[in-house]
Amino acid sequence: MSRAVVFAYHNVGVRCLLALLARGVEVPLVVTHTDNPNEDIWFASVAKTAALHGLRVITPEDANTAEVLAEVQAARADFLFSFYYRQMMGAPLLQSVPRGAYNMHGSLLPLYRGRVPVNWAIIRGETETGATLHTMEIKPDAGAIVDQMAVPILPDDTAQQVFEKVTVAAETVLWRSLPALLDGSARPQPQDLSKGSYFGGRKPEDGRINPAWSAQIVHDFVRALTHPYPGAFADLPQGRLRLWQTWRVAGVDNKPALAELRLHGDQMVLACPDGASLHVLAATLADAPLTPDNFRVRLGADTVTLGA
Repeated sequence: MSRAVVFAYHNVGVRCLLALLARGVEVPLVVTHTDNPNEDIWFASVAKTAALHGLRVITPEDANTAEVLAEVQAARADFLFSFYYRQMMGAPLLQSVPRGAYNMHGSLLPLYRGRVPVNWAIIRGETETGATLHTMEIKPDAGAIVDQMAVPILPDDTAQQVFEKVTVAAETVLWRSLPALLDGSARPQPQDLSKGSYFGGRKPEDGRINPAWSAQIVHDFVRALTHPYPGAFADLPQGRLRLWQTWRVAGVDNKPALAELRLHGDQMVLACPDGASLHVLAATLADAPLTPDNFRVRLGADTVTLGA
């Protein structure tokens, strides 16, 4: 029976750990994270899943220590797998197993190497993304590709909806790749990194809406950052406006120089400088719901400019 040490977190971590166990891989050690109390934990727990299966679990603050390396070496595993684990691993860990270290990444590599690839793909208006199993190198997400699977990004999909598809793709890719990995017949193919780009992590402040953007760009931005993420926002004199759901609608009269949030009958509409507009279905102002019914009371006008 093959043995694997698993570094994992989030839904992809849970589903891929379960796929390994279902394929008969012995997992002597699971390395995961302690949940951050300041983070919205909307995803499944690797630690709880591992405990249900009687697996040894550790949650180091830093994976690249002598103590963690000793734990991995003591596990006498054949493989090391990383499934949405949030820390980069140094050479000692990657070289600690005889049959290789493998990572599951949430994009169609070499596209969207780096952090939060699902959110970035939606922000940039992509119509598909996916999951890729690849060998691990010191350079992030640069190893040879074992297998990958595409999933569609529909025009109004949110990041959570796309992430759910990517999770299924990750489980599928690992499931169908494991027989060849275990019997040694897998032949990973090198990536051409010139055909992709690296993207960094995102902070809540990166959710600021540029009032000069087109309606389509704003719509993609909103759906990429909506719940459970911190949201797309603009600061108004009355407080921070967050847009949680928009819907693409027809163009508007009197095109604004900068995006304007308007009360239009019983709807809130965001008119954008390209002449297109968005129906705002869900928004908050200063962390309280903003609706057509309270628009005038809370904003003091029928129209406010996001760049004002």
